[in-house]
Amino acid sequence: MTTAAPTPTTRRAVAPEQEGRVVTTFAARALAVTRIGFGLTFLWAFLDKLLALGFGTGRDETGAVDRFGDAAWVNGGSPTEGFLAFGADGPFKDLYNNIAGAWWADTLFMVGLLGIGLALTLGIGMRVAAAAGALLYVLMWTVVLPPENHPVLDDHLLAAATLVVLGALAAGDTWGLGRTWARTGLVRRYPALR
Repeated sequence: MTTAAPTPTTRRAVAPEQEGRVVTTFAARALAVTRIGFGLTFLWAFLDKLLALGFGTGRDETGAVDRFGDAAWVNGGSPTEGFLAFGADGPFKDLYNNIAGAWWADTLFMVGLLGIGLALTLGIGMRVAAAAGALLYVLMWTVVLPPENHPVLDDHLLAAATLVVLGALAAGDTWGLGRTWARTGLVRRYPALR
């Protein structure tokens, strides 16, 4: 019995630090689509909260849309207040109610959304973006415990796990700037920034 050598269409070249790992071209592209999708989701959340575009932010109690209105962060609205003050439930409710709308919580949340979104969309800093994104998802999971449809799991934990996979498999190398980013002096000096 003989085995055929893999062809370039079934396996992609791997970076030296990934030697021994094999990711098919199809899998690399599927990871890239997933990475870009998550990145655009983070960026959209940032823009919607920044400008109150009327999707998650910018609707009043009646459902009327007030785009670019008082709910926009640029107009003094709080991107964390609604969810943390009125949506929190479970063992951490008091903690989240107390930090709802705090300037530092709003700032960290918005900087996180923007940074994670840009990194994932561009495919750079995947390790940091994956870790930060996973942490943000786990924190959002803790806001409402237990989850509504399962005793433990919900989409926040699954998204956190997915981001870890994207970071671990260098998903920014396909359809992203990951390889170029990895060759920069900064990343060579601090590989955790890969």
